[in-house]
Amino acid sequence: MDKELTTTAVTVEEAVAARPDYENEIIAIVRGTDSPKAAQSKLEDYHGNDIAQAMESLTLSERKKLCRICTAAMLAEAFEHLEIEDATAYLNEMDVKKASAVTEELDADTAANILHGIEKEKRALIIDALPPDVKRDIRLLASFDEDEIGSKMTTDCIVLRENLSVPEAMSELVRQARENDNIATIFVVDEDDEFYGAMELRDLITAKKTTPLDDLIITSFPYVYAHESIDDCIEKLKDYSEASVPVLDNGNKFLGIITAQSVIEVVDDEMGEDYAKFAGLTAEEDLKEPLFESMKKRLPWLFALLGLGILVSSVVGVFESVVQSLTMIMAFQSLILDMAGNVGTQSLAVTIRVLTDENLTFKQKMHLVVKESRVGFFNGLLLGVISVIFVGLYITIAKQKDVMFAFSVSGCIGVSLAIAMLISSTVGTLIPLFFKKIKVDPAVASGPLITTINDLVAVVTYYGLSWLLLINLLQLSN
Repeated sequence: MDKELTTTAVTVEEAVAARPDYENEIIAIVRGTDSPKAAQSKLEDYHGNDIAQAMESLTLSERKKLCRICTAAMLAEAFEHLEIEDATAYLNEMDVKKASAVTEELDADTAANILHGIEKEKRALIIDALPPDVKRDIRLLASFDEDEIGSKMTTDCIVLRENLSVPEAMSELVRQARENDNIATIFVVDEDDEFYGAMELRDLITAKKTTPLDDLIITSFPYVYAHESIDDCIEKLKDYSEASVPVLDNGNKFLGIITAQSVIEVVDDEMGEDYAKFAGLTAEEDLKEPLFESMKKRLPWLFALLGLGILVSSVVGVFESVVQSLTMIMAFQSLILDMAGNVGTQSLAVTIRVLTDENLTFKQKMHLVVKESRVGFFNGLLLGVISVIFVGLYITIAKQKDVMFAFSVSGCIGVSLAIAMLISSTVGTLIPLFFKKIKVDPAVASGPLITTINDLVAVVTYYGLSWLLLINLLQLSN
């Protein structure tokens, strides 16, 4: 058996060792002495992703040499695999003629995103050198704000008129397929370019010549409007489960499509932004971001949370006499605070997830508040009972206190836990609802803010009940 495992391990190591190192092979070609034509011939055998990875390891002069060797199509394929920031920097390193040729080969949406980061004067020169149709597509995409779904669409698709016959539609399909990659779904417009419906490529190919084209068209095909916000569209796009969804202007004219890949990228970007907001940031950071920029993003929330933290500490100071009378309760403060913070964050996450549905009614929102409050209460009740038993046994055995004292303290902890979890889950639901009502992104009312507020709730609940039940009612002391 050991021999078999050893043989398998060796086989895996050999496979890893034998795997081609495409990145270094490309770097070697660029640094070699081959003529540009010979080097280009060698580089044509590599995938665009391999060239993209190699570009990141080259010096500026080597990268310029690579860009002169490769055709515009080869560079465009590599650029599709680069981060937008890197692609922008590399395009900016090229002369206007080569940059324009590469831009022409790119998908219009990728080109628009890359050009957005180019300085204004050079961007204008690059766009002016483009063919009219490419220029029109890029300017169309650039006309939308970054938070609008139109900024994420592409014009790389097949569009047919509704009044064609099947043979005419096939002929037009073949003509357009030479310049477009997304051909699985074909979109149909009327004579005014208004969206009429869509059909599957398979249905058109297998249709009889005499079949009316209208019989193949799905008129109930989903669509979105270009000026809709990404946040509003994201759930609809995920629910459609289509490879591509048409994007229309406000006059219902067909503008382009948003593909499944774009949807994935949009969802990933939104999750990244929400995650950053959950940490109290205004935007995502990356490894290359300057120190001052990172500090500037974090400090506003940290200042606000510092104020709230001082408030929490001040409230603890109010109960100083309680702590002096019964020092033991300090040991269990973190238990109450942590659990209150946890349930508050859980309710916050659920609420933000639900709020992605823009059609929620007031009744549904109130149902959410009641439901989260009930979940918090019953979870708190269950955990409170467990805390009463185990904390009581701990104080009795480890601290060698009498049973009455031990279970009085644990009983107060259990009640405090149940009440704090109830209030925290309610607060974790109401705050994002309030922010949504006043037109502020509810994700901003997240992580640190909810945790700090719940700390305040937990402190007041725990020490307030300790003062009322343990010291005033049962008159316990150290």
